[in-house]
Amino acid sequence: MTTPTPTPILVTGGTGTLGGHVVPLLRAAGHEVRVLSRQARPAADGVEYVTGDLLKDEGIEAAVRGAETILHLAGGPKGDDEAARTLVRAARAAGVRHLVHISVVGADRVPLAWLRSKLAAERAIADSGIGWTTLRAAQFHDLTLTMVEKMTRLPLLPVPGGLRLQPVDSREVAHRLVELTLGEPSGLVPDLTGPKLYDIAALARPYLDLHGRRRRPALPVRIPGKAGKAYRAGANLTLEGADTAKRTWEEFLAERVR
Repeated sequence: MTTPTPTPILVTGGTGTLGGHVVPLLRAAGHEVRVLSRQARPAADGVEYVTGDLLKDEGIEAAVRGAETILHLAGGPKGDDEAARTLVRAARAAGVRHLVHISVVGADRVPLAWLRSKLAAERAIADSGIGWTTLRAAQFHDLTLTMVEKMTRLPLLPVPGGLRLQPVDSREVAHRLVELTLGEPSGLVPDLTGPKLYDIAALARPYLDLHGRRRRPALPVRIPGKAGKAYRAGANLTLEGADTAKRTWEEFLAERVR
């Protein structure tokens, strides 16, 4: 009796920040991993790379071939909806059983173009006819750090009034995604947020202190329009019913400094 060949788990966006945590976790769990990448890469450490581009609809058929589970991490400032539709078409034709997707907290509540694209991607996956799981996560510590680094280079610290964040550790998001990927399709699962709530000034203070830099005077800024109203109302937050990660912004910064 022959043993069936294990099917690979396809990961889109597997070379990014989140993918850099997810792929080793899947390998450690004993799974074959295939990564869709826009750049050609040699296979390494049990990971196969397939060259393709979701926005150009190139190489996707080869990427999904033989995969029963797809973890869709690829995303950008625009085009996420079209990328998701391209992936769904190929996944449906290939007989994929489970499609797991990472989205953003507030995708259904904050009226910004890039979040509308995220929401449309969610809907494309939910309407695919494939078993699906979607996790909405708060802003990663890594992205928050990029924002804080840029803002603290200015002589005054711009502080958008009413804007608060719940930054979450990307490694904890990765662990949750792997758990969901190895489980059964679960639909829209509870959001994953960080353990603390911060405004911009509260995010900047520990960063400046750890780097021995003086604190900047705050410059209040009003976010205009419907998006500003949504942020002031906390539409980008999940204050009830979310799963809460453990690692704080301060702990993340301290590790980076070390």
